[in-house]
Amino acid sequence: MSTHNVKGKVVLIAGGGKNLGGLLSKDFAAKGAKLAIHYNSESSKAESEKTLEEVQALGAEAFLFQGDLTKIENITRFFDEAIARFGGVDVAINTVGMVLKKPFTETTEVEYDTMFGVNSKSAYFFLQEAGKKLNDNGRICTIVTSLLAAYTGLYSTYAGAKAPVEHFTRAASKEFGSRGISVTAVAPGPMDTPFFYGQETEDAVAYHKSASALGGLTHINDIAPLVEFLVTDGWWITGQTIFANGGYTTR
Repeated sequence: MSTHNVKGKVVLIAGGGKNLGGLLSKDFAAKGAKLAIHYNSESSKAESEKTLEEVQALGAEAFLFQGDLTKIENITRFFDEAIARFGGVDVAINTVGMVLKKPFTETTEVEYDTMFGVNSKSAYFFLQEAGKKLNDNGRICTIVTSLLAAYTGLYSTYAGAKAPVEHFTRAASKEFGSRGISVTAVAPGPMDTPFFYGQETEDAVAYHKSASALGGLTHINDIAPLVEFLVTDGWWITGQTIFANGGYTTR
């Protein structure tokens, strides 16, 4: 796996049915990988089925898995199904996330628990399952957020719940390294996907577009090549969070 070649390798993607995950699924399929594609719920089923069709049209073996990954048994089932179908997993990528933009003083306990379930708990147990189940010399990558380097309000639960993933990544890379497994996190800037726009007013969108040094929002095709690099030729990078955001935040 220390080369760019993923032909015949098994790539498992949480949130692989649409947006960045969908693009990754198609890119890996085009390179000859086998795909295990997760989507969360009925609302993303149609898009995920379309991604599966496109992946299969590229000649890839692939399957869809639906499940709420805050329920840990679903993470276990997802990995186990990939292993049952393909004999193992070589690359595990977690693109799952949920945004909430809300003042600190108005955030409810239910919102807090939901945000930490999706962004933190499921990320932890995804890494754990990958550590248990991945083939030696495998690769793991989690999508976080460039807000981890921002000085801002209103995203306390989103950035706060993604922040632990940076340390989970460090700890996992240290523990799994003896098996040749590299573990990274990628922190995009605000991405030009439906995931972003649901939370933002027109003024806020204009601000986010103007805030990056290179201008504009992050696009999924800015991020996919970086993730693909980290899980192939870039395998020597491990334990790191890479900020890929056109100069939106830095540290």
